[in-house]
Amino acid sequence: MARSDIIKAGLDKAPSRSLLRATGLKDDDFEKPFIGIANSWNDIVPGHIHLNKFAEAVRAGIEEAGGIAFTFGVPAVCDGIAMGHKGMRYSLVSRETIADCCEIMVQAHSLDGWVGITNCDKITPGMLMAAGRIDIPSIMITGGPMEAGEFDEGKADLQTVFEALGQYNAGNLDAESVSRVECAACPGEGSCSGLFTANTMACLTEAMGMSLSGCGTMLATDPRKIELAKATGRRIVELVREGITARKIVKEASIRNAIRVDMAIGGSTNTTLHIPAIAREFGIEIDIDLFDEISRSIPHITNLRPGGPYHMSDLDDAGGVPAVMNRLLSLLEDAPTVNGISIKEIAAKAIVKNDEVLRPLTRPHHNEGGIAVLRGNLAPEGAVVKQSAVSESMLRFKGKAKVFDSEDEAMKAILGGEVSKGMAVVIRYEGPKGAPGMPEMLSPTSLIAGMGLAESVALITDGRFSGATRGGSIGHVCPEAYDLGPIAALRDDDIICIDIPARRLDVELSDEEIARRLRDLRPIDKAPRGLLKKYRRLVQSASKGAYLD
Repeated sequence: MARSDIIKAGLDKAPSRSLLRATGLKDDDFEKPFIGIANSWNDIVPGHIHLNKFAEAVRAGIEEAGGIAFTFGVPAVCDGIAMGHKGMRYSLVSRETIADCCEIMVQAHSLDGWVGITNCDKITPGMLMAAGRIDIPSIMITGGPMEAGEFDEGKADLQTVFEALGQYNAGNLDAESVSRVECAACPGEGSCSGLFTANTMACLTEAMGMSLSGCGTMLATDPRKIELAKATGRRIVELVREGITARKIVKEASIRNAIRVDMAIGGSTNTTLHIPAIAREFGIEIDIDLFDEISRSIPHITNLRPGGPYHMSDLDDAGGVPAVMNRLLSLLEDAPTVNGISIKEIAAKAIVKNDEVLRPLTRPHHNEGGIAVLRGNLAPEGAVVKQSAVSESMLRFKGKAKVFDSEDEAMKAILGGEVSKGMAVVIRYEGPKGAPGMPEMLSPTSLIAGMGLAESVALITDGRFSGATRGGSIGHVCPEAYDLGPIAALRDDDIICIDIPARRLDVELSDEEIARRLRDLRPIDKAPRGLLKKYRRLVQSASKGAYLD
């Protein structure tokens, strides 16, 4: 019995069949698998403006394979557009909303399987969370990276624009040059062209076996993407007929493999939020310490933006995610994939086409992986840094704290010239509960970098950073200030000590002094309303993936 028979089989289902006939279905169609297409297309997010053509190609593949396709919409937030204002409070929140939207549509209409057409930062993890939660046959197709912009005989991307503002503020760039960068950096459709969160999650989706091979790095404008979309449509019908559900694909080994690829490519720190939340929906519990454990054993072998010179197109030309896994073959665990062959079979067949873009394990850019988890008296439950994007001089740092209770306060101080070499800028009350919504903060980090301070100023927050962030930026400090974690006790001129190789984040205060300061402290309440108020009541710590419970 097909799952969809509950809405289409038997005389008593005449009412629902009557409604389905209004959509154009004929008698023969009721014998076919019903496949949903969760399409996050809209015309405000560059990573999604082209997804309708992929939806049509997926539909064509479903119909070729003998299925019936039904498309429904899913929201998508552009983090770059939402950055730096209250809209950013809704970005991480949208992850759960997206998962809920997919669950609602798939479950309410008893679909036999579904395809998630996704691309940007929260949409991909949200759809993966839904796949694990619903546990029917499902495949993701990510929309692909944007091409890098051309600027002054070099490459440019969104990070270039943000950092240009810092250069302007430092007096090293004029307004006309900023405008030229603005107009060149984002040439068209696709997710931002560096290894920021969207493209990191696309790569990890492929690594955990939930998209067809090559999908994670194939550019949005690549003609091959249409055929990949058709193949995705054909394959979902096969998965339905074979009874292969999402939880039969994603195992604990799949999650560990995704983290291994993450460490090898130097992915976004936001994966420490998304992977635990995704794993939980698949019935797998992982701790952020797993990221650090794997990071110590997996070298960083490709140096993409924001920390390096290469873009996603370079990684794709070098062989993409299969080539990365080929480098890691001896370190991978075998696991199923939606391709119908195992992850190690895919890795073994892959070819590395550029030994410099994708170096061998014996000649890495860094001996450890991209992410480090720090602990100490300032972060007893952990904090996260993208160590592959930190210069050698910032791996160990000691400086006086400059404390702000919001991103807005910090931005005004940075633009006002109040931040100087040797400072440890602290931005608190921007965590999952405190903000609420744990906004990304690319503006302050990019301003600091653009002003030439990336190698002399640290930035510490209970919020999070964009995947485009580089330098000594430490986020996800837990417990957060709203929960009266030690970060709430900090004052200007306290001495902050960072030791990334030793995995330490400390303040030169005794436990007794921290406790004394916290004893009579009342957390700042930004009095959220609506969705954000509900989110605060349900959201868990960033160290647990900021999932809702």
